Amino acid sequence: MAQRGIREYDAKKMLAKYWVDYVSKDFSYPGKVALVDPETNMDALAKKHPWIKKEKLVIKPDQLFGKRGKHGLIKIDASFNDAEKWIKERMNKDTKVGKVTGTLTHFIIEPFTPHKGEYYIAIKSNRDGDTIYFSNHGGVDIESVWDTVAEIHVGINDDIDKINIETKLPKDTAKENKKMITDFIRGLFKFYADLGYAYLEINPFAITDNKIVPLDLVARIDDTAYFECQSKWGDLSFPAPFGRELSKEEYYIKELDAKTGASLKLTILNPKGRIWTMVAGGGASVIYADTIVDLGYKEELANYGEYSGNPNKEFTYQYAKTVLDLMTREKAPKGKPKFLIVGGGIANFTDVAKTFAGIKMALTEYKKKLQETDVKIYVRRGGPNYQEGLKIMKKLGEELGLPIEVYGPETHMTRIVPMAIEGGK
Repeated sequence: MAQRGIREYDAKKMLAKYWVDYVSKDFSYPGKVALVDPETNMDALAKKHPWIKKEKLVIKPDQLFGKRGKHGLIKIDASFNDAEKWIKERMNKDTKVGKVTGTLTHFIIEPFTPHKGEYYIAIKSNRDGDTIYFSNHGGVDIESVWDTVAEIHVGINDDIDKINIETKLPKDTAKENKKMITDFIRGLFKFYADLGYAYLEINPFAITDNKIVPLDLVARIDDTAYFECQSKWGDLSFPAPFGRELSKEEYYIKELDAKTGASLKLTILNPKGRIWTMVAGGGASVIYADTIVDLGYKEELANYGEYSGNPNKEFTYQYAKTVLDLMTREKAPKGKPKFLIVGGGIANFTDVAKTFAGIKMALTEYKKKLQETDVKIYVRRGGPNYQEGLKIMKKLGEELGLPIEVYGPETHMTRIVPMAIEGGK
């Protein structure tokens, strides 16, 4: 599972769309939100959303970072003219948020909701299911009052309707709010589960006029749910984290990923790194990256990513070619070798031989550059047709004169990491 952050704007629009289906038929959440980017014409936006000129507003960046209030990046109780001026002063400006500096390019506008109390809720996936967190003391400093947070575990096979949520609420939950909050938690969990969320946090939400109003929201989607949930998601974007713009190569792989039912992911960590990975499977990619870091080679890890879901030969070739191009642009310093780890666990349905055929094409094309850059290749794979796939890779090494070592499922999945690094020091 790969978790991908989405904009607050998109999550709130989705929540509003399915509010009656999941959360409550007793009261609505209209989802009055507007997104502003560098191309937005504010007058046209006001025509599209007439409430913008009629109501007091809240404005804040919508770029996958939190603590906006602490960083002075929320404008509240503002008029339309105030909002326009505030955004104009910050649009396309470099801004430091904690230790990260990035360019502000997207802002969310919504109605200002006067309120007294603030509440916190979050739902997070984990190995054993999901955990719901709730507190009557939400806001920017939830960490400082974490002892007020109740935790409700929902196991993989548990039915949320059979969990007595009300008895698990914090003791300081007002009696008159218990039913509303219980129903909200149950409905929000169903929304979270059915629409493929991996993390959903509303901090804070308010209760006003017997209605629950989400104020600040953070969400991450499980992108492996794309083909199951895409019709419900609609036109959903996955922006890069704040302070990190996609490189040309990362953007290219992202475009490929959108064209296939398989999963193709690439993040460049250190283009000058000596250890490059081409890993099949999201879980395996995490394990390989963790192993490299645990061995003390964090600074040498060049990339993070995965190809999975049985991509065809052409998509695998394009993915592999992109990684090899990045890897062979320059030699490692001091005459040291570079390492390419073509790894994975034991596939359930991916045809190993077919995906290796795409990798073979890329390796053949980059033969000369791989030799010039002194790249050593280590392959470990299991799954359908893996024997044929390993034969392809071993024979290829002999034909091209490339140092390719191949291992099957008899070798522990991450054993090739120390074998590669220790053998090429």
